[in-house]
Amino acid sequence: MVVNVRPDAVSAIELQQVWLGWRDRIAVRDANGIFTQGSLTAVVGPNGAGKSTLIKAMAGRLSPVRGRIRIDAALARDLTCLPQSAELDLDFPISTFDLVAMGAWHRLGAWRGLDAGGRDAVEAALRAVGLAGFGRQPVNTLSGGQRQRALFARLMLRDARVILLDEPFAAVDRATTEDLLALLHQWHTEGRTLIVVLHDLDIVRAYFPQTLLLAGQVVGWGDSSQMLSASNLHLARHLCAGEAA
Repeated sequence: MVVNVRPDAVSAIELQQVWLGWRDRIAVRDANGIFTQGSLTAVVGPNGAGKSTLIKAMAGRLSPVRGRIRIDAALARDLTCLPQSAELDLDFPISTFDLVAMGAWHRLGAWRGLDAGGRDAVEAALRAVGLAGFGRQPVNTLSGGQRQRALFARLMLRDARVILLDEPFAAVDRATTEDLLALLHQWHTEGRTLIVVLHDLDIVRAYFPQTLLLAGQVVGWGDSSQMLSASNLHLARHLCAGEAA
């Protein structure tokens, strides 16, 4: 296992001998490492590597079987997560505007309405993701790519310092992917910490400076060009297949 961390790095989320799973199935075992503040990290690995399980645990939706996930105290309430689209029920009758406005609930509460400034912020977020004029359109009439754009606009309203995303570009077109990647990099330049589960290694190599390679355990964690070596990917495939390396 390779984990590269600068000695002056400031931790946003630290994994301390973390084991994750349910009942008799362990999905991630003995994971150690640090997501530094302001980092842009891709989480990659074969199917069954434990990527989504790790995201759920860091988001507080799953408790470790063993070990600890330590989140910086100043960031613990400033973390948000966008799960896989398959986990989201967006077929209820709600407008695109209202979906985006939900991002402000953590500041306003569920029962407090938006003021003029808040409504302007929603419209600005819709414009930023290419959905100007879509505010009144029901969410369940949007295409898959348009829904993902709307969910990114909701993240803009949430304005969190730590953002977890699980396969945010799955089943969306290339233009949408490129627009949303640009938005991720804008957030990165603002100093936010971004942790993104991905399967497209070409995207990781082109856009993500840091990579966590999982295969039920940490295979490597550090500079993407080093972590995505042929030998590391070969090892990850064999570990997930239950074979000797």
